[in-house]
Amino acid sequence: MTDLTPDRLRRGALLLVPDVTLTPDGPLDGHAVVVRDGVFRDVGPIERIVRTYPALAPVRLPGHALMPGFVDAHHHLTQSFGGALAFGEPSEIFRRVWVPLERALDEESAYVAAKLAALESLRGGFTTVAEAGTRATVDVDVVASAARDAGIRCVLGLVCNDASDGTGEDADARTVLAAAEKHLARYGGDYLVAPSLAVSVPEAATAHTLAATARLAAEAGTVVQVHVNEHLVAVERSLVRHGLRPLEYLHHVGALGPQLLAAHATLLTPAEVTLLADSGTAVSYNPVASAWKGNGVAPAITFAERGIRFGLGTDGTRGDGFRLADAAEFAQRLTYGLAGGDSSCGAGWTWWERATAGGAEAVGLGRRTGQIVPGAAADFLLLDIAGPEMQPSWDLPWELVRRGNRDQLTAVFVAGRLRLWRGWPPGWDGPALVRRAAELAPRVVRRAGVTRAHPTSVAARQQKQTPTTLAAADTRPPRDPAPPCPGGRR
Repeated sequence: MTDLTPDRLRRGALLLVPDVTLTPDGPLDGHAVVVRDGVFRDVGPIERIVRTYPALAPVRLPGHALMPGFVDAHHHLTQSFGGALAFGEPSEIFRRVWVPLERALDEESAYVAAKLAALESLRGGFTTVAEAGTRATVDVDVVASAARDAGIRCVLGLVCNDASDGTGEDADARTVLAAAEKHLARYGGDYLVAPSLAVSVPEAATAHTLAATARLAAEAGTVVQVHVNEHLVAVERSLVRHGLRPLEYLHHVGALGPQLLAAHATLLTPAEVTLLADSGTAVSYNPVASAWKGNGVAPAITFAERGIRFGLGTDGTRGDGFRLADAAEFAQRLTYGLAGGDSSCGAGWTWWERATAGGAEAVGLGRRTGQIVPGAAADFLLLDIAGPEMQPSWDLPWELVRRGNRDQLTAVFVAGRLRLWRGWPPGWDGPALVRRAAELAPRVVRRAGVTRAHPTSVAARQQKQTPTTLAAADTRPPRDPAPPCPGGRR
């Protein structure tokens, strides 16, 4: 496709003719789409579309599929400077790594960290991210500005904690809720940023505030993002404090419902699964986070069977939609499918759908994005399917889940605008942002006083090679990680 250039894709109105269009009815050949004013104006057979819009010159896209952009249902944009600091760490590291790191951010570093994460997400095919609320002591509009400037759609959470969870002080509930109302009004008309509320974990807010944020979000038509039933220690703390598991406690105080987006939900009893189904609560299934630092894998196959709304989230692990979809299916196969002899394990369509339309619905944007249909926001990907990964093609949804990769992305569009061309933004200097992040990140990490329980990979290898000297060594976890060497080596 040597004649395709970014300029051909940056017009005010586009008539695009791919080989395959991935619609809610599945992959369709011989279809075209019209993009104008940031939305899909029309989708249908090529002959009808070309005849209906004679003023638009068709842009032929041989060897390409046009598919919805991925939706990241759970992200932490301002944690991008942490990177490999979390690798090898035991679960529930937010107290030792993420909270100190975010609180060490100033306005510039918070902006750069968030924009860096947004760029990585775009490079991985995400057109929407749900930001679960930063602990950085800056105006949350810094994060909104970073998302807008990167060109990604963002469901922007505002942390509404008013009870100490061991990482902060109690706050006045009236002040917290007033800020929540202001936040919801602040972004009401924003074309890329949608406001939401967030509570870090159920124990970080009083019962009154949990119920009030649920009410405010429901009235505003948005979501409250809460980490729920992620780690054993959190479940046990809730049982000791309330006599109820975290999800049960949210139900008890009136916080469950369609407005709740429960992040992780990995450790669930059958009764809690029923609570999710009966209440209409949505879940962000985060399989890579489960593998890297979790205590369990969410029963997403059961969610699908019970009609529980859920999307897929990265939790900031890596911004790659194809690897996320693959991990979502793979984790279910290993934890549930093999034990039950389920060779389909949801089939490819389940994971492709939850990575796109299902994710959009879970984060409160189901009417706005996630599908290639008339009236939806034109958030989409142009994917090269002419290479060896997809040829010959027999079942495209399965192939996207198991064989697709971000190297096949030719272009990423958000709100009808070209945001990424062959891996880099055409409208701003992506490499310059990466260089600035590399300058700022070591300073922030030093300032944060991050505590790691696990050594770097090189140090761990050396310890295994010299076990006799390990006992004599000072094995206290480092509080001041060394700055990264060129190329990310340590």
